[in-house]
Amino acid sequence: MSPAKRRARAYDPARTRAAVLAQLGNVREAVRGLGPEQLALPTRLGSWTVRELVAHIGMAVTAVHRAAELPAPPKQDVPVAEWPFATAVNSAAIDEFTRGLVTERPDLDAYLAEVDAGLRTLLDAHPGGRLLRTNAGALPMDDYLVTRAVELVVHTDDLNAAVPGLETPFDRQALAAATRLLADALAVKAPGASTEVRVPPYAVVQCVEGPRHTRGTPPSVVETDPLTWIRLATGRLDFADAVAGALVSASGERAGIGELLPLMA
Repeated sequence: MSPAKRRARAYDPARTRAAVLAQLGNVREAVRGLGPEQLALPTRLGSWTVRELVAHIGMAVTAVHRAAELPAPPKQDVPVAEWPFATAVNSAAIDEFTRGLVTERPDLDAYLAEVDAGLRTLLDAHPGGRLLRTNAGALPMDDYLVTRAVELVVHTDDLNAAVPGLETPFDRQALAAATRLLADALAVKAPGASTEVRVPPYAVVQCVEGPRHTRGTPPSVVETDPLTWIRLATGRLDFADAVAGALVSASGERAGIGELLPLMA
């Protein structure tokens, strides 16, 4: 069994469910105030406009519905910390699906309201341990909901970046879950104990092969805030640029973790 599996982080199911619903509610409130000109603005996601981005946010949530409609797999075959590595596999299909939604569901407020209502119904009907077939492998529903928190946080940040003056809030628990899952993914990608990555107040992980430490400050330390970490882990921000801009503190010979990033597309 790998170190990542032995030290698998546990997420509180009730808090995760509440976080996903809360962040979806934050997005709904933000989208409700957007006009046609704002929905037509470009985003940092290729050729997508804000309208495509919002449609994709809804699609990311309804992925739970689509997975629940499939027969349950016999057993879990992947830890949730490995989910980020599978996100780029179906990028072409995701783009096509998203553009289809924009055509089919032009009223985004109504669409997101249906997404919210559908998710609440689904969560009431299914136990959290119900296994789902996901793009990463077989995961319990409660673990897959952690990944939905990541999607919601990442794309809420994309939405804020695209619309001048928009400050959609982040649910604290959703931000915590996103930070922790992406930090754990780094530890899976580069196992070791020579570098400590700190993202206060939510996560601390050790990674990268090299000299171990038994007490005190580890040989190499990287520290940043949650949103900066999420942008680094998803390719929205370059590690060297973040260090140069004083958004990241990096000390020690193995603190240059930029070559390990991004963790998901």
